[in-house]
Amino acid sequence: MITIDINPVAFAIGSIEVRWYGIMVALAVLTVTLWMIREVRKGANLSLDSTLTAALVAIPSGVIISRLLHVVDKWGYYSQNPGQIIGASGLTIYGAVLGAALGIWICSKFSNFRFGYLADLIAPGIILAQAVGRVGCTLNGCCYGIPTSLPWGVIYTHPNSFAPIGVAVHPTQVYEIIYCLIAFGVLLKLRGRFKPDGSLFLIYLSLYSVWRFSISFLREGTPFLFGLHQAQVIAIIVLAITISIMAYRTRWIKAEA
Repeated sequence: MITIDINPVAFAIGSIEVRWYGIMVALAVLTVTLWMIREVRKGANLSLDSTLTAALVAIPSGVIISRLLHVVDKWGYYSQNPGQIIGASGLTIYGAVLGAALGIWICSKFSNFRFGYLADLIAPGIILAQAVGRVGCTLNGCCYGIPTSLPWGVIYTHPNSFAPIGVAVHPTQVYEIIYCLIAFGVLLKLRGRFKPDGSLFLIYLSLYSVWRFSISFLREGTPFLFGLHQAQVIAIIVLAITISIMAYRTRWIKAEA
């Protein structure tokens, strides 16, 4: 078994604790932003101003929707502790991605960039950022898996960890890091191979939804609907939408010789 005894709290400023989770989430946001800046500098048909505007809209909208889905998922707790509804301690990746996408889509209606075009550019950066963010989950002990006797199970021993102390669990965060890096490579390979704009982003959503539905069977969580976790229900909805759109609109383009 693998033991993790790292303190999830990186440092404290007075009574305010700064966790590695928060640091890695900030680095994940930075990863997406730098990815887009890189694409613009490589010649993408998008101005740097439009990129930064999209980022400024995506970050707060992603945080708000992410927090909202977390509160809905844990409503039994927050209904008894309404004063804790507003906060940043509990976020969901699905909420962050879908909230940010909604914010950028709305922004595109008032700006001079095409949502589908930008979404395709940013898709690999998003999955790469998710890998970065899951490093924070690994150190934090959140999003942990169900108990396991497998030799690569992890045992959290630090009292500040969110995982059960001294219990070997599936390192589902690490599983996701590996999957995200593989998906990152796949998305890079598929760039420019599909039309119309937005197709690569739909592929990204589909790839992540398949993963999120599957890995939830190995993760601890609260049943949300029909015995499934909230993320699994969202994954089914997202898959139904993305596959339907792709079946109707998306077409393969042969690579240039």
